[in-house]
Amino acid sequence: MATQLKPNIECSKEEWQARLDLAACYRIFDHLGWSESIYNHISLKVPGEEDTFLINPFGLLYDEVTASNLVKIDVEGNNVGGSPYMVNKAGFTQHAHFHKHLGERADAICHVHTTETMAVCSHEDGLMPTNFYACNFQNQIGYHDFEGVTVRAEEGDRLVENLGSKSILMLRNHGPVVMDKTIQGMFVKMWALQRACEIQVATVGMGKPNVVPQEVVDVHQRDLSVMQAQGGAGVFDFEAWKRRVDKIDDSWRN
Repeated sequence: MATQLKPNIECSKEEWQARLDLAACYRIFDHLGWSESIYNHISLKVPGEEDTFLINPFGLLYDEVTASNLVKIDVEGNNVGGSPYMVNKAGFTQHAHFHKHLGERADAICHVHTTETMAVCSHEDGLMPTNFYACNFQNQIGYHDFEGVTVRAEEGDRLVENLGSKSILMLRNHGPVVMDKTIQGMFVKMWALQRACEIQVATVGMGKPNVVPQEVVDVHQRDLSVMQAQGGAGVFDFEAWKRRVDKIDDSWRN
């Protein structure tokens, strides 16, 4: 276990709740196997503030992230919360550009390197409409060609351009970026994307997949939008997984 420093956190009630939600999200991702050593990122805008967001401390595993050790930075990457930790440049460069230019639609962002999502990002056809979950995302995903590790600010404009009006950007040969207005919405979107990619990898491994016609995809997405409203835009899902990680280890609340 890494040596845990003890940040002195003074913040609003709204920021503390955001810290709790984000710390829980890191633990949920870790529990689901979506972490990548000390790398990758989930970031969340600080409520009531302009151009500041919370992100994981570089050097800690996801199961070491807590509400108090999250780092508060601005969109230029400056530590504005007094944290003794540093952040990974690849984290704030990419995430900061989305937070800065996309407004509330990018208040919550994750970037992962799961085997299945990276495999689909590395496939010529990307995500194909061959399963229930994949049909959720047809015509709702942008693609961005691989340019190397995302540490150069000038790549940010191309990332935003290739995202367009969508909320998922598949970085080809790399991994997905998933965003939403809320951390709950981002989480449930990431969960469904992961399932879509897992099933596609399994299906393609068996041979030629059965592709769902676009007219059926359209009906599926129409009906799904009604069903999603009943799920509280991911709130029920997120709270359920918070209960699960609480049973395992509730230190994320510290």
